[in-house]
Amino acid sequence: MCLAIPMQVIAVDRLTARCEAKGVERSVSLMLLMHETIVPGDMVTVHAGHAVQKISAEEARVAWELYDEMLAADGRERALAAAG
Repeated sequence: MCLAIPMQVIAVDRLTARCEAKGVERSVSLMLLMHETIVPGDMVTVHAGHAVQKISAEEARVAWELYDEMLAADGRERALAAAG
């Protein structure tokens, strides 16, 4: 399974964007969205270094809530395995 991570665009230089999520910044290719207008403040989903979709802030928030739940569940499972 592949996941695309919601990130906020903080800077755009032609077909490359500087994006941030949860305090982590990455350079992201905008080649797949070259026909869209992408500006700082926009939210995009990123997979393998490429922005694949422009999304709303609400869609990003919902996705991060789900990812945070998955990470918390994984942390609980690892703690139980280590204790057992």
